[in-house]
Amino acid sequence: MTELLKNYVAGQWVAGNGEGSTLTDPVTGEALVRVSSQGLDLPRAFDFAREQGGAALRALTYAERAARLADIVRLLEAKRDDYYAIAIANSGTTRNDSAVDIDGGIFTLSYYAKLGATLGDVHALRDGPATSLSKDQSFSVQHVLAPTRGVALFINAFNFPSWGLWEKAAPALLSGVPVIVKPATATAWLTQRMVADVVEAGILPQGALSVICGSSAGLLDQVQAFDVVSFTGSAETAAILRAHAAFVQRGARLNVEADSLNSAILCADATPDTPAFELFIKEVVREMTVKSGQKCTAIRRAFVPEASLEAVLDALKAKLAKITVGNPRNDSVRMGSLVCREQYESVLAGIAALREEAVLAYDGSAVPPVDADPAIAACIAPHLFVVNDPDRATLLHDVEVFGPVATVAPYEPASDASELREAHAIALARRGRGSLVASVYSNDDAHLARVALELADTHGRVHAVSPSVQGSHTGHGNVMPMSLHGGPGRAGGGEELGGWRALAFYHRRAAIQASSTGIDVLTQMAHSLET
Repeated sequence: MTELLKNYVAGQWVAGNGEGSTLTDPVTGEALVRVSSQGLDLPRAFDFAREQGGAALRALTYAERAARLADIVRLLEAKRDDYYAIAIANSGTTRNDSAVDIDGGIFTLSYYAKLGATLGDVHALRDGPATSLSKDQSFSVQHVLAPTRGVALFINAFNFPSWGLWEKAAPALLSGVPVIVKPATATAWLTQRMVADVVEAGILPQGALSVICGSSAGLLDQVQAFDVVSFTGSAETAAILRAHAAFVQRGARLNVEADSLNSAILCADATPDTPAFELFIKEVVREMTVKSGQKCTAIRRAFVPEASLEAVLDALKAKLAKITVGNPRNDSVRMGSLVCREQYESVLAGIAALREEAVLAYDGSAVPPVDADPAIAACIAPHLFVVNDPDRATLLHDVEVFGPVATVAPYEPASDASELREAHAIALARRGRGSLVASVYSNDDAHLARVALELADTHGRVHAVSPSVQGSHTGHGNVMPMSLHGGPGRAGGGEELGGWRALAFYHRRAAIQASSTGIDVLTQMAHSLET
């Protein structure tokens, strides 16, 4: 029988009861390890994290906590090869795709370590300048941010077992808030190993970082008023979470990142003979194939001028035909597998659903996987759809297939000079009811700014690409720690990252009203986020 991975709670490694769930290699079907959270003393785990881990973290200054993050970065860098091996075996990702998760997580940690070092040896933050409350200027108010005296519970998705942990844990630990992470079962091995390495190194105080692998049953019952919960997953599950007493009655905070039908818009000026057209084609293909399309930020809908539709389809099909799919251990393979056969079946069901109103322009089902048994491996080649009437379509704007699947649809550029030529495309993008990201492609930087601002109300991030940034833009789907990650509406309404903005979720804002002398003393005790 395979090894049962232990959980780390209340400062101890504890094995769950029962046989647990088996994690497998999604290419070979080989059983790898098992996980179980059954029988854990959850009340003790949460109490220990709040009382021991939280107190120890808050005793450190921001700069001291930042130094601990930097130590974690060095540790993870030294063990990078171990993590790559786990990712290939458990997630079925190529080395390049594993880097998106592993190196992306390490980079995010490094960013917050450097940011935290600038906050200094203080225990609170000032939010804006002091404001006088009296005519004689003797009585003022200063808004401050103080770390919440609770625990941060992360319920993460299967696609980013490394980055999903560290993009949340970095700002939480820097804020002085202990972390309990519940990774998705299918890919929990990498998260568990990273936590184990950090624990063994003794970098953080006991109780500052815990991991629970297996079922999430009972976790929300432990959440109290000053705890915070961050969830990444489906909108359906998020709706269930929002109704829990932890949030409805006890008032705990909940951050959600959910389904997102992200868009890419080819502007009217980006005709097939221009550089912006090539940038658009390259990015759509990249977003369809990186991590086999298993990214919450991947392009799902591509809106193109009606006159360019055929040229777009031809260019995309030509590039997709060159994508080799299969066993990531084979050097010729550019795209690995989905994370498991369950996800494989889910993607097939999504493809079948889209076929009810869309036409397959590129059918990946005819592409055999390399070095993989199609009856066992969770490998699916790219599928490209086209919807010729996106205004009447419904599934296009409602069904997200979480795999290497995208749909192209034409829009009609406006002829009225008083409105943006891409107004129709913007309206179609908004039918996603709130998305994490939209990208826009034009040869005109000034025009891109106008289109981007029109998309800002319904998107958490707008990625504007022109030839002037072809060698420097970070990519439609890449989440950078300096930029906001999250989106309104269907995308969950949450906000993560965005530089120091990520710290706000783990702090409580208070208005301190005092004499000018008292405010002056307070100024020395808290670092200003404005500097």
